[in-house]
Amino acid sequence: MLADLDVFDLRLLQHLQKDGRAANAALAEHVGLSASQVSRRLARLEETGVVERYAALLKPEAVGLTVLAFSNVSLERHAEELVHGFESAVASHAEILECYSVTGEADFVLRIVAPDLKAFADFLQLKLLRIPGVRSVRSSIVLHRIKQTTQLPLDHVGQR
Repeated sequence: MLADLDVFDLRLLQHLQKDGRAANAALAEHVGLSASQVSRRLARLEETGVVERYAALLKPEAVGLTVLAFSNVSLERHAEELVHGFESAVASHAEILECYSVTGEADFVLRIVAPDLKAFADFLQLKLLRIPGVRSVRSSIVLHRIKQTTQLPLDHVGQR
């Protein structure tokens, strides 16, 4: 369901995605509204779930996480209890930043971080491969990040 967003909401959301800590006065200047109008709009966007949450984005290397990998996981079978068990196990491992159920050769794609290759290998062997029902894991280690963003494109919203 697409929320009813006007041009001011879109400007506000675009700027918030760039700087989630911006003060209402600064947002008001960028959006072209008063700070009180921005405050009311922000409250509405938060209440309706358009703005899900605010977070600080850390540089992984700055906190000692130098390995980033994408792992394709296939389960032995798709029994409901195995899938739920896998999803619960994934949620309990801080090394797994994201998990998606996907179409194609694998059942899930995971984005995993680790301090080094040994720690990544240990995580795979001692944790991921020991989750009941996991048949196989195929991983790709990131050599160089080309693009990474948390900013969603919003151009399509005005074209409904």
